[in-house]
Amino acid sequence: MSLVMANGSAIEWTDATWNPVTGCTKISPGCKFCYAERLTLRFGRGPFGQLRLHPDRLLLPLRWRAPRRIFVNSMSDLFHERVPDDYIERVIAVGRLAPQHVFQILTKRADRLLQWSAGVKVPPNVWLGVSIESARYIWRADRLRDVDAAVRFISAEPLLGSLRDLDLTGIAWVITGGESGGNPARALVEAWDGGWRPKREAVMWVRELREKCRRAGVAFFHKQWGGPRPTSGGRLLDGLVWSEMPGAHEKSDGCSSSRLIRSQNVAAVSDLLAKTR
Repeated sequence: MSLVMANGSAIEWTDATWNPVTGCTKISPGCKFCYAERLTLRFGRGPFGQLRLHPDRLLLPLRWRAPRRIFVNSMSDLFHERVPDDYIERVIAVGRLAPQHVFQILTKRADRLLQWSAGVKVPPNVWLGVSIESARYIWRADRLRDVDAAVRFISAEPLLGSLRDLDLTGIAWVITGGESGGNPARALVEAWDGGWRPKREAVMWVRELREKCRRAGVAFFHKQWGGPRPTSGGRLLDGLVWSEMPGAHEKSDGCSSSRLIRSQNVAAVSDLLAKTR
């Protein structure tokens, strides 16, 4: 398994992953059983708390001509305090150079995201999201709302409690999911008849969010119930798989032709190459 970039992903809401930054530090309860930390340790990639920038990986998405949804920094947080502003801007610049792709950026550091975004024109194919695991962190959605982005989204994974007071104004997409491989007390599933089923309160929490999305016209994606493994509890909610996505490029003014991208952005690519050295 490559932790650098993967064409294909086990993460249901994306097509590929790209990691120009690796490593992170924990800032809230949702980080406690971090899957990225477990993968880093499993593959012997050094201490997870040691954040690393990988400028040699910046141009990797430009090799893919066919459109993909790309999860940026599945192994880190782009808005970590140790990632310089100019490096974040170089990551975003790759999105501008590849408008055929959707770049999905998810952070728990909503204050840094808001601070960075002041005066920044975010390309319409760069989706910005925040993780909200419990009611204590609903404020992250308030910061996200103040960011000028074509698509703003919320990942309620690992969901650790009810988000009944979450305001979806300005939000285009909500993802829900249960923790996998963590403490059974935090899991959304329980053992039952030789397998796993969602806990009653967990079903209530996820239904609350689905109904909020329905009323607000927001796309709803239930990723997993989780459990000992990501697939233990399956994905069904009320007998259905929920995999709604927001409109990808409806507001995009970028070209979708790889030939045009190459011909129109030679100077931009050359400039970005110079910065990676």
